[in-house]
Amino acid sequence: MKTIKTIALAMVAMAFTVAAYAVQAPPKAPERDRGEGPYERLVLRGGTLINGEGAPPFGPVDIVIENDRIVNIVSVGNPGVPIKPEGRPEAGANDKELDVSGKYILPGFVDMHGHIGGSAKGIPAEYVLKLWLGHGITTIREPGSFNGLDWVQWHEKRAADNRITSPRIIPYVGFGQGWDKPIYNGEQAREWVRYIKDQGAKGIKFFGASRKVMEAALDEANKQGLGTMMHHAQLNVMSMNALDSARSGLTSMEHWYGLPEALFEEQRVQDYPADYNYNNEQNRFEEAGRLWKQAAEPGSEKWNAVRDELIELDFTINPTLTIYEASRDLMRERQAIWHDEYTLPRLWDFFEPSRYAHGSYWFDWTTDNEIAWKKNYQKWMTFLKDFHENGGRITTGSDSGYIYKIYGFGYIRELELLREAGLNALEVIHAASLAGAEALNMEDDIGSVAIGKKADMVIVNENPMDNFKVLYGTGHFKLDDNNQPMRTEGIQYTIKDGIIFDAQQLLQDVKAIVAEEKADRQK
Repeated sequence: MKTIKTIALAMVAMAFTVAAYAVQAPPKAPERDRGEGPYERLVLRGGTLINGEGAPPFGPVDIVIENDRIVNIVSVGNPGVPIKPEGRPEAGANDKELDVSGKYILPGFVDMHGHIGGSAKGIPAEYVLKLWLGHGITTIREPGSFNGLDWVQWHEKRAADNRITSPRIIPYVGFGQGWDKPIYNGEQAREWVRYIKDQGAKGIKFFGASRKVMEAALDEANKQGLGTMMHHAQLNVMSMNALDSARSGLTSMEHWYGLPEALFEEQRVQDYPADYNYNNEQNRFEEAGRLWKQAAEPGSEKWNAVRDELIELDFTINPTLTIYEASRDLMRERQAIWHDEYTLPRLWDFFEPSRYAHGSYWFDWTTDNEIAWKKNYQKWMTFLKDFHENGGRITTGSDSGYIYKIYGFGYIRELELLREAGLNALEVIHAASLAGAEALNMEDDIGSVAIGKKADMVIVNENPMDNFKVLYGTGHFKLDDNNQPMRTEGIQYTIKDGIIFDAQQLLQDVKAIVAEEKADRQK
Protein backbone atom coordinates (compact mmCIF):
# COMPACT_ATOMS: atom_id res chain seq x y z
CA MET A 1 0.00 0.00 0.00
CA LYS A 2 2.79 2.42 0.86
CA THR A 3 4.51 1.75 -2.50
CA ILE A 4 1.29 2.36 -4.45
CA LYS A 5 0.71 5.60 -2.57
CA THR A 6 4.26 6.78 -3.27
CA ILE A 7 3.92 6.05 -6.98
CA ALA A 8 0.54 7.78 -7.11
CA LEU A 9 1.98 10.89 -5.47
CA ALA A 10 4.85 10.87 -7.94
CA MET A 11 2.44 10.73 -10.86
CA VAL A 12 0.34 13.54 -9.40
CA ALA A 13 3.52 15.61 -9.14
CA MET A 14 4.40 14.89 -12.73
CA ALA A 15 0.89 15.75 -13.93
CA PHE A 16 0.95 19.01 -11.98
CA THR A 17 4.27 20.02 -13.49
CA VAL A 18 3.25 19.27 -17.08
CA ALA A 19 -0.09 21.01 -16.55
CA ALA A 20 1.73 24.09 -15.29
CA TYR A 21 3.42 24.39 -18.69
CA ALA A 22 0.66 23.22 -21.00
CA VAL A 23 -1.30 25.88 -22.91
CA GLN A 24 -3.40 26.17 -26.04
CA ALA A 25 -1.30 25.78 -29.17
CA PRO A 26 -0.45 29.18 -30.71
CA PRO A 27 -0.59 30.20 -34.40
CA LYS A 28 1.70 28.22 -36.66
CA ALA A 29 4.56 29.82 -38.56
CA PRO A 30 3.81 31.12 -42.07
CA GLU A 31 5.58 29.92 -45.20
CA ARG A 32 9.18 31.12 -45.42
CA ASP A 33 9.32 34.77 -46.44
CA ARG A 34 12.96 35.49 -45.57
CA GLY A 35 16.35 34.12 -46.47
CA GLU A 36 18.25 33.67 -49.73
CA GLY A 37 19.42 30.31 -50.98
CA PRO A 38 20.54 27.66 -50.59
CA TYR A 39 22.82 28.25 -53.52
CA GLU A 40 24.36 25.61 -55.70
CA ARG A 41 27.65 27.25 -54.71
CA LEU A 42 28.20 30.03 -52.17
CA VAL A 43 31.58 31.58 -51.30
CA LEU A 44 32.05 33.62 -48.14
CA ARG A 45 35.00 35.95 -48.67
CA GLY A 46 37.56 37.21 -46.18
CA GLY A 47 36.05 36.59 -42.74
CA THR A 48 37.77 35.73 -39.46
CA LEU A 49 36.72 32.26 -38.35
CA ILE A 50 35.99 31.00 -34.83
CA ASN A 51 35.22 27.38 -35.68
CA GLY A 52 33.64 26.18 -32.42
CA GLU A 53 36.16 23.37 -31.92
CA GLY A 54 38.36 25.34 -29.55
CA ALA A 55 40.72 26.75 -32.16
CA PRO A 56 41.55 30.44 -31.78
CA PRO A 57 40.23 32.91 -34.36
CA PHE A 58 42.04 32.81 -37.70
CA GLY A 59 41.63 34.65 -40.97
CA PRO A 60 41.00 35.97 -43.43
CA VAL A 61 39.43 32.82 -44.79
CA ASP A 62 37.21 31.97 -47.73
CA ILE A 63 34.54 29.36 -47.07
CA VAL A 64 32.99 27.43 -49.95
CA ILE A 65 29.48 26.03 -49.53
CA GLU A 66 27.67 23.81 -52.00
CA ASN A 67 23.94 23.67 -51.35
CA ASP A 68 23.89 23.13 -47.56
CA ARG A 69 27.38 21.70 -46.97
CA ILE A 70 30.79 23.25 -46.37
CA VAL A 71 33.18 21.86 -48.97
CA ASN A 72 36.29 23.97 -48.38
CA ILE A 73 37.83 26.43 -45.91
CA VAL A 74 40.87 28.27 -47.25
CA SER A 75 43.17 30.64 -45.38
CA VAL A 76 43.71 33.45 -47.89
CA GLY A 77 46.14 35.87 -46.28
CA ASN A 78 47.10 37.81 -43.20
CA PRO A 79 45.31 40.49 -41.20
CA GLY A 80 46.08 44.13 -41.91
CA VAL A 81 47.25 43.70 -45.51
CA PRO A 82 45.36 43.27 -48.79
CA ILE A 83 44.39 39.74 -49.75
CA LYS A 84 46.27 38.49 -52.80
CA PRO A 85 44.03 36.86 -55.39
CA GLU A 86 46.35 33.90 -55.87
CA GLY A 87 45.15 30.82 -54.02
CA ARG A 88 41.61 32.04 -53.40
CA PRO A 89 38.78 29.68 -54.38
CA GLU A 90 37.38 30.63 -57.75
CA ALA A 91 33.75 31.59 -58.26
CA GLY A 92 31.79 30.90 -61.41
CA ALA A 93 29.31 33.21 -63.08
CA ASN A 94 26.40 31.50 -61.33
CA ASP A 95 28.01 31.32 -57.89
CA LYS A 96 26.94 33.58 -55.05
CA GLU A 97 29.74 35.53 -53.35
CA LEU A 98 29.28 37.27 -50.00
CA ASP A 99 31.95 39.69 -48.80
CA VAL A 100 32.41 39.23 -45.04
CA SER A 101 35.76 41.02 -44.80
CA GLY A 102 36.44 42.25 -41.29
CA LYS A 103 33.53 40.23 -39.89
CA TYR A 104 33.61 37.25 -37.56
CA ILE A 105 32.17 33.86 -38.48
CA LEU A 106 30.98 31.50 -35.73
CA PRO A 107 29.10 28.18 -35.82
CA GLY A 108 25.32 28.32 -35.61
CA PHE A 109 24.26 28.27 -31.98
CA VAL A 110 22.38 25.37 -30.34
CA ASP A 111 19.71 26.23 -27.77
CA MET A 112 19.27 23.05 -25.74
CA HIS A 113 16.17 24.34 -23.92
CA GLY A 114 13.99 26.20 -26.41
CA HIS A 115 10.23 26.18 -25.87
CA ILE A 116 8.32 27.31 -28.97
CA GLY A 117 5.88 29.31 -26.92
CA GLY A 118 4.33 27.14 -24.24
CA SER A 119 4.00 29.97 -21.72
CA ALA A 120 1.51 32.76 -22.41
CA LYS A 121 -1.44 31.81 -24.59
CA GLY A 122 -1.29 32.52 -28.29
CA ILE A 123 2.40 33.37 -28.74
CA PRO A 124 2.80 33.10 -32.54
CA ALA A 125 5.49 30.68 -33.67
CA GLU A 126 6.81 33.24 -36.15
CA TYR A 127 7.69 35.58 -33.28
CA VAL A 128 9.70 32.91 -31.48
CA LEU A 129 11.42 31.38 -34.50
CA LYS A 130 12.56 34.70 -35.97
CA LEU A 131 13.92 35.89 -32.63
CA TRP A 132 15.98 32.70 -32.40
CA LEU A 133 17.38 32.97 -35.93
CA GLY A 134 17.96 36.69 -35.42
CA HIS A 135 20.28 35.77 -32.54
CA GLY A 136 22.25 33.13 -34.44
CA ILE A 137 20.40 30.07 -33.11
CA THR A 138 20.18 27.47 -35.88
CA THR A 139 19.18 24.41 -33.82
CA ILE A 140 16.84 24.09 -30.84
CA ARG A 141 15.93 21.17 -28.62
CA GLU A 142 12.24 21.58 -27.84
CA PRO A 143 11.97 20.37 -24.22
CA GLY A 144 8.57 18.84 -23.79
CA SER A 145 6.49 19.83 -26.83
CA PHE A 146 3.85 21.23 -24.47
CA ASN A 147 1.97 22.80 -27.39
CA GLY A 148 1.38 19.24 -28.58
CA LEU A 149 3.79 16.91 -30.37
CA ASP A 150 1.81 17.16 -33.63
CA TRP A 151 2.10 20.97 -33.54
CA VAL A 152 5.84 20.84 -32.90
CA GLN A 153 6.39 18.15 -35.55
CA TRP A 154 4.53 20.30 -38.09
CA HIS A 155 7.21 22.93 -37.53
CA GLU A 156 10.02 20.37 -37.28
CA LYS A 157 9.31 18.99 -40.76
CA ARG A 158 8.92 22.39 -42.40
CA ALA A 159 12.05 23.71 -40.70
CA ALA A 160 13.98 20.68 -41.99
CA ASP A 161 12.81 21.47 -45.54
CA ASN A 162 13.28 25.21 -44.98
CA ARG A 163 9.66 25.88 -45.86
CA ILE A 164 9.42 28.13 -42.80
CA THR A 165 11.84 30.67 -41.34
CA SER A 166 13.08 28.61 -38.44
CA PRO A 167 16.00 26.94 -36.70
CA ARG A 168 16.26 23.17 -36.90
CA ILE A 169 13.91 21.63 -34.30
CA ILE A 170 14.60 18.51 -32.21
CA PRO A 171 11.31 17.59 -30.46
CA TYR A 172 11.32 16.05 -27.00
CA VAL A 173 8.08 15.08 -25.21
CA GLY A 174 7.10 15.46 -21.58
CA PHE A 175 6.96 12.07 -19.86
CA GLY A 176 3.41 10.70 -19.92
CA GLN A 177 2.18 13.25 -22.44
CA GLY A 178 -0.38 12.09 -25.00
CA TRP A 179 -1.26 9.01 -22.94
CA ASP A 180 -4.70 8.44 -21.49
CA LYS A 181 -3.54 5.75 -19.05
CA PRO A 182 -1.75 6.10 -15.71
CA ILE A 183 1.92 5.13 -15.58
CA TYR A 184 2.63 3.53 -12.22
CA ASN A 185 4.87 0.57 -13.04
CA GLY A 186 7.87 -0.23 -15.18
CA GLU A 187 6.08 -2.01 -18.00
CA GLN A 188 3.65 0.86 -18.46
CA ALA A 189 6.61 3.24 -18.59
CA ARG A 190 8.26 1.11 -21.27
CA GLU A 191 5.03 0.93 -23.25
CA TRP A 192 4.72 4.72 -23.24
CA VAL A 193 8.35 5.17 -24.34
CA ARG A 194 7.80 2.82 -27.28
CA TYR A 195 4.59 4.65 -28.13
CA ILE A 196 6.25 8.08 -28.17
CA LYS A 197 9.11 6.72 -30.30
CA ASP A 198 6.53 5.52 -32.83
CA GLN A 199 5.00 9.00 -32.78
CA GLY A 200 8.29 10.46 -33.98
CA ALA A 201 9.64 12.10 -30.82
CA LYS A 202 13.42 12.41 -30.63
CA GLY A 203 13.60 12.37 -26.86
CA ILE A 204 11.85 12.65 -23.50
CA LYS A 205 11.77 15.31 -20.83
CA PHE A 206 11.24 13.96 -17.32
CA PHE A 207 10.19 15.78 -14.17
CA GLY A 208 10.24 12.82 -11.83
CA ALA A 209 8.40 9.64 -10.90
CA SER A 210 9.03 6.63 -8.69
CA ARG A 211 12.46 5.05 -9.00
CA LYS A 212 11.09 1.90 -10.66
CA VAL A 213 9.17 3.91 -13.23
CA MET A 214 12.14 6.17 -13.93
CA GLU A 215 14.62 3.30 -14.24
CA ALA A 216 12.37 1.43 -16.65
CA ALA A 217 11.62 4.52 -18.75
CA LEU A 218 15.29 5.51 -18.98
CA ASP A 219 16.37 1.99 -19.87
CA GLU A 220 13.73 1.74 -22.59
CA ALA A 221 14.55 5.22 -23.93
CA ASN A 222 18.19 4.22 -24.34
CA LYS A 223 17.16 1.00 -26.08
CA GLN A 224 14.97 3.00 -28.45
CA GLY A 225 17.70 5.54 -29.17
CA LEU A 226 15.79 8.44 -27.62
CA GLY A 227 17.53 11.33 -25.92
CA THR A 228 16.64 12.09 -22.30
CA MET A 229 16.62 15.25 -20.24
CA MET A 230 15.27 15.95 -16.76
CA HIS A 231 14.09 18.77 -14.56
CA HIS A 232 14.40 17.07 -11.16
CA ALA A 233 11.25 18.47 -9.56
CA GLN A 234 11.39 18.91 -5.80
CA LEU A 235 8.32 16.70 -5.36
CA ASN A 236 10.27 13.67 -6.59
CA VAL A 237 13.93 14.49 -6.13
CA MET A 238 14.44 12.36 -3.01
CA SER A 239 13.46 9.32 -5.07
CA MET A 240 16.01 10.16 -7.73
CA ASN A 241 18.53 12.99 -7.64
CA ALA A 242 20.80 13.96 -10.53
CA LEU A 243 23.42 11.34 -9.75
CA ASP A 244 20.80 8.61 -9.33
CA SER A 245 19.26 9.43 -12.69
CA ALA A 246 22.65 9.62 -14.41
CA ARG A 247 23.48 6.16 -13.07
CA SER A 248 20.16 4.94 -14.49
CA GLY A 249 20.96 6.24 -17.97
CA LEU A 250 19.75 9.85 -18.06
CA THR A 251 21.90 11.72 -20.56
CA SER A 252 21.33 15.36 -19.56
CA MET A 253 19.92 17.43 -16.70
CA GLU A 254 18.22 20.83 -16.93
CA HIS A 255 18.74 23.77 -14.60
CA TRP A 256 20.35 22.53 -11.37
CA TYR A 257 17.57 20.79 -9.46
CA GLY A 258 18.75 17.40 -8.25
CA LEU A 259 22.41 18.36 -8.20
CA PRO A 260 22.60 19.95 -4.72
CA GLU A 261 20.59 16.98 -3.42
CA ALA A 262 23.25 14.64 -4.82
CA LEU A 263 25.77 16.70 -2.83
CA PHE A 264 23.99 16.47 0.54
CA GLU A 265 26.27 15.20 3.33
CA GLU A 266 24.27 15.51 6.55
CA GLN A 267 20.71 15.12 5.26
CA ARG A 268 18.70 13.40 2.57
CA VAL A 269 15.88 15.92 2.12
CA GLN A 270 16.01 19.67 1.59
CA ASP A 271 15.44 21.58 4.82
CA TYR A 272 12.11 23.34 4.19
CA PRO A 273 10.38 25.81 6.54
CA ALA A 274 7.28 24.48 8.26
CA ASP A 275 4.88 26.66 6.24
CA TYR A 276 6.33 25.69 2.83
CA ASN A 277 3.89 24.79 0.05
CA TYR A 278 5.25 23.79 -3.36
CA ASN A 279 2.10 25.04 -5.09
CA ASN A 280 2.88 28.52 -3.77
CA GLU A 281 5.43 29.50 -6.38
CA GLN A 282 7.04 32.18 -4.26
CA ASN A 283 7.62 29.53 -1.58
CA ARG A 284 9.00 27.21 -4.23
CA PHE A 285 11.52 29.68 -5.65
CA GLU A 286 12.43 31.30 -2.31
CA GLU A 287 13.58 27.94 -0.99
CA ALA A 288 15.16 26.94 -4.29
CA GLY A 289 17.41 29.94 -3.72
CA ARG A 290 18.53 28.50 -0.40
CA LEU A 291 19.28 25.01 -1.61
CA TRP A 292 22.90 25.20 -2.73
CA LYS A 293 24.05 26.33 0.72
CA GLN A 294 22.86 22.93 2.03
CA ALA A 295 25.17 21.07 -0.37
CA ALA A 296 28.74 19.91 0.25
CA GLU A 297 31.48 22.50 0.00
CA PRO A 298 33.68 22.84 -3.11
CA GLY A 299 36.71 20.56 -2.99
CA SER A 300 35.23 18.30 -0.33
CA GLU A 301 35.33 14.54 -0.75
CA LYS A 302 31.60 14.43 -1.49
CA TRP A 303 31.80 17.27 -3.99
CA ASN A 304 34.67 15.69 -5.91
CA ALA A 305 33.11 12.23 -5.89
CA VAL A 306 29.82 13.46 -7.40
CA ARG A 307 31.64 15.61 -9.96
CA ASP A 308 33.92 12.77 -11.05
CA GLU A 309 31.17 10.18 -11.34
CA LEU A 310 28.98 12.45 -13.47
CA ILE A 311 31.93 13.04 -15.78
CA GLU A 312 32.67 9.32 -15.95
CA LEU A 313 29.03 8.72 -16.95
CA ASP A 314 29.41 11.21 -19.85
CA PHE A 315 26.64 13.28 -18.32
CA THR A 316 25.61 16.63 -19.78
CA ILE A 317 24.63 19.63 -17.67
CA ASN A 318 22.45 22.21 -19.41
CA PRO A 319 22.34 24.84 -16.67
CA THR A 320 20.04 27.56 -18.10
CA LEU A 321 21.57 30.10 -15.72
CA THR A 322 19.73 32.83 -17.59
CA ILE A 323 16.19 31.76 -16.68
CA TYR A 324 16.58 32.33 -12.94
CA GLU A 325 18.44 35.61 -13.18
CA ALA A 326 15.43 37.70 -12.14
CA SER A 327 15.56 35.86 -8.81
CA ARG A 328 18.85 37.57 -8.03
CA ASP A 329 18.03 40.95 -9.65
CA LEU A 330 14.37 41.42 -10.47
CA MET A 331 14.70 45.07 -11.43
CA ARG A 332 17.37 44.31 -14.03
CA GLU A 333 15.20 41.78 -15.83
CA ARG A 334 12.03 43.87 -15.72
CA GLN A 335 13.88 46.89 -17.14
CA ALA A 336 15.84 45.13 -19.90
CA ILE A 337 16.13 47.45 -22.89
CA TRP A 338 14.62 44.99 -25.37
CA HIS A 339 11.23 44.72 -23.67
CA ASP A 340 9.84 47.89 -25.28
CA GLU A 341 10.21 46.77 -28.89
CA TYR A 342 10.56 42.98 -28.68
CA THR A 343 8.29 41.75 -25.88
CA LEU A 344 4.72 40.93 -26.88
CA PRO A 345 2.17 42.54 -24.54
CA ARG A 346 0.59 39.15 -23.79
CA LEU A 347 4.00 37.78 -22.84
CA TRP A 348 4.63 40.75 -20.56
CA ASP A 349 1.26 40.13 -18.90
CA PHE A 350 2.28 36.54 -18.29
CA PHE A 351 5.55 37.61 -16.68
CA GLU A 352 3.95 39.97 -14.20
CA PRO A 353 3.17 38.70 -10.65
CA SER A 354 0.39 36.11 -10.62
CA ARG A 355 -0.53 33.13 -8.48
CA TYR A 356 -1.79 31.35 -11.60
CA ALA A 357 1.10 31.75 -14.07
CA HIS A 358 4.16 29.49 -13.78
CA GLY A 359 7.32 31.48 -13.08
CA SER A 360 5.47 34.69 -12.14
CA TYR A 361 6.35 34.40 -8.46
CA TRP A 362 6.97 38.02 -7.51
CA PHE A 363 4.27 38.22 -4.85
CA ASP A 364 6.60 39.99 -2.42
CA TRP A 365 10.16 39.51 -3.67
CA THR A 366 12.62 40.94 -1.16
CA THR A 367 16.22 42.06 -0.87
CA ASP A 368 16.99 38.97 1.20
CA ASN A 369 15.51 36.72 -1.51
CA GLU A 370 17.81 38.30 -4.07
CA ILE A 371 20.84 37.99 -1.81
CA ALA A 372 20.07 34.30 -1.22
CA TRP A 373 19.89 33.74 -4.95
CA LYS A 374 23.16 35.58 -5.56
CA LYS A 375 24.86 33.23 -3.13
CA ASN A 376 23.06 30.33 -4.80
CA TYR A 377 24.56 31.35 -8.13
CA GLN A 378 28.06 31.61 -6.67
CA LYS A 379 28.11 27.98 -5.54
CA TRP A 380 26.23 26.75 -8.62
CA MET A 381 28.73 28.48 -10.89
CA THR A 382 31.62 27.09 -8.87
CA PHE A 383 30.35 23.56 -9.54
CA LEU A 384 29.89 24.27 -13.26
CA LYS A 385 33.41 25.65 -13.58
CA ASP A 386 34.87 22.68 -11.67
CA PHE A 387 32.81 20.18 -13.68
CA HIS A 388 33.91 21.76 -16.94
CA GLU A 389 37.58 22.06 -15.95
CA ASN A 390 37.67 18.34 -15.22
CA GLY A 391 36.19 17.33 -18.57
CA GLY A 392 32.43 17.56 -18.04
CA ARG A 393 30.15 18.65 -20.87
CA ILE A 394 28.24 21.91 -20.41
CA THR A 395 25.77 23.13 -23.02
CA THR A 396 23.75 26.31 -23.46
CA GLY A 397 19.98 26.65 -23.13
CA SER A 398 17.66 29.52 -22.37
CA ASP A 399 14.16 28.31 -21.32
CA SER A 400 12.95 31.70 -22.57
CA GLY A 401 9.28 32.61 -22.50
CA TYR A 402 9.25 32.61 -18.70
CA ILE A 403 10.52 34.88 -15.92
CA TYR A 404 11.08 38.00 -18.07
CA LYS A 405 13.30 36.15 -20.53
CA ILE A 406 12.75 36.81 -24.23
CA TYR A 407 13.67 34.33 -26.96
CA GLY A 408 17.13 34.94 -28.39
CA PHE A 409 18.00 37.67 -25.92
CA GLY A 410 17.87 35.17 -23.05
CA TYR A 411 20.19 32.85 -24.96
CA ILE A 412 22.88 35.49 -25.48
CA ARG A 413 22.64 36.30 -21.78
CA GLU A 414 23.38 32.62 -21.07
CA LEU A 415 26.71 33.04 -22.87
CA GLU A 416 27.55 36.00 -20.64
CA LEU A 417 26.64 34.06 -17.52
CA LEU A 418 28.90 31.16 -18.48
CA ARG A 419 31.69 33.72 -18.77
CA GLU A 420 30.77 34.86 -15.26
CA ALA A 421 31.00 31.23 -14.13
CA GLY A 422 34.62 31.20 -15.29
CA LEU A 423 34.61 29.66 -18.78
CA ASN A 424 36.73 31.61 -21.22
CA ALA A 425 35.20 32.98 -24.41
CA LEU A 426 36.29 30.08 -26.63
CA GLU A 427 34.95 27.59 -24.07
CA VAL A 428 31.60 29.38 -24.07
CA ILE A 429 31.40 29.32 -27.87
CA HIS A 430 32.22 25.59 -27.77
CA ALA A 431 29.42 25.07 -25.22
CA ALA A 432 27.05 27.03 -27.47
CA SER A 433 27.84 25.00 -30.55
CA LEU A 434 29.81 21.74 -30.64
CA ALA A 435 28.98 20.63 -27.09
CA GLY A 436 25.26 20.90 -27.86
CA ALA A 437 25.70 19.01 -31.12
CA GLU A 438 27.55 16.25 -29.25
CA ALA A 439 24.82 16.01 -26.62
CA LEU A 440 22.30 15.59 -29.45
CA ASN A 441 24.54 13.07 -31.27
CA MET A 442 24.57 15.43 -34.24
CA GLU A 443 28.24 16.44 -34.20
CA ASP A 444 28.86 14.91 -37.63
CA ASP A 445 26.46 17.42 -39.17
CA ILE A 446 26.41 20.56 -37.01
CA GLY A 447 28.20 22.28 -34.14
CA SER A 448 31.33 23.64 -35.81
CA VAL A 449 32.43 25.28 -39.03
CA ALA A 450 34.21 22.35 -40.65
CA ILE A 451 34.46 20.74 -44.06
CA GLY A 452 31.65 18.24 -44.58
CA LYS A 453 29.26 19.78 -42.07
CA LYS A 454 26.07 21.66 -42.71
CA ALA A 455 26.44 25.34 -43.44
CA ASP A 456 25.18 26.74 -40.12
CA MET A 457 26.97 29.98 -39.25
CA VAL A 458 26.69 33.30 -37.46
CA ILE A 459 28.27 36.38 -39.02
CA VAL A 460 28.80 39.44 -36.84
CA ASN A 461 30.55 42.77 -37.48
CA GLU A 462 32.39 42.91 -34.15
CA ASN A 463 34.57 40.50 -32.21
CA PRO A 464 32.43 38.37 -29.86
CA MET A 465 35.59 37.07 -28.19
CA ASP A 466 35.97 40.53 -26.73
CA ASN A 467 32.33 41.12 -25.87
CA PHE A 468 29.30 38.84 -26.18
CA LYS A 469 27.04 41.90 -26.03
CA VAL A 470 27.68 42.42 -29.74
CA LEU A 471 25.44 39.37 -30.35
CA TYR A 472 22.30 40.90 -28.82
CA GLY A 473 19.56 41.99 -31.19
CA THR A 474 19.78 45.42 -29.60
CA GLY A 475 23.53 45.49 -30.21
CA HIS A 476 26.19 46.93 -27.94
CA PHE A 477 25.93 50.40 -26.35
CA LYS A 478 29.07 52.52 -26.65
CA LEU A 479 30.51 55.85 -27.81
CA ASP A 480 31.15 56.38 -31.51
CA ASP A 481 34.14 58.19 -33.00
CA ASN A 482 32.34 61.51 -32.56
CA ASN A 483 31.86 61.02 -28.82
CA GLN A 484 28.17 60.25 -29.29
CA PRO A 485 26.39 57.28 -27.68
CA MET A 486 25.27 54.66 -30.18
CA ARG A 487 24.30 51.03 -30.57
CA THR A 488 25.95 48.50 -32.83
CA GLU A 489 23.83 46.29 -35.07
CA GLY A 490 24.30 42.89 -33.47
CA ILE A 491 24.41 39.83 -35.71
CA GLN A 492 24.34 40.64 -39.41
CA TYR A 493 23.66 37.24 -40.95
CA THR A 494 22.55 33.85 -39.71
CA ILE A 495 23.19 31.05 -42.19
CA LYS A 496 21.25 27.83 -41.71
CA ASP A 497 21.46 24.94 -44.18
CA GLY A 498 23.26 27.30 -46.57
CA ILE A 499 20.40 29.84 -46.53
CA ILE A 500 21.45 33.39 -45.73
CA PHE A 501 19.10 35.17 -43.34
CA ASP A 502 19.49 38.89 -42.74
CA ALA A 503 19.33 38.92 -38.94
CA GLN A 504 18.42 42.60 -38.82
CA GLN A 505 15.51 42.00 -41.18
CA LEU A 506 14.24 39.18 -38.97
CA LEU A 507 14.38 41.46 -35.94
CA GLN A 508 12.44 44.15 -37.82
CA ASP A 509 9.76 41.53 -38.52
CA VAL A 510 9.54 40.79 -34.80
CA LYS A 511 9.23 44.48 -33.98
CA ALA A 512 6.32 44.67 -36.41
CA ILE A 513 4.56 41.72 -34.73
CA VAL A 514 4.93 43.42 -31.34
CA ALA A 515 3.82 46.81 -32.66
CA GLU A 516 0.74 45.25 -34.26
CA GLU A 517 -0.34 43.62 -31.01
CA LYS A 518 0.18 46.88 -29.12
CA ALA A 519 -1.91 48.72 -31.71
CA ASP A 520 -4.69 46.12 -31.48
CA ARG A 521 -4.85 46.65 -27.72
CA GLN A 522 -5.37 50.37 -28.20
CA LYS A 523 -8.37 49.97 -30.51
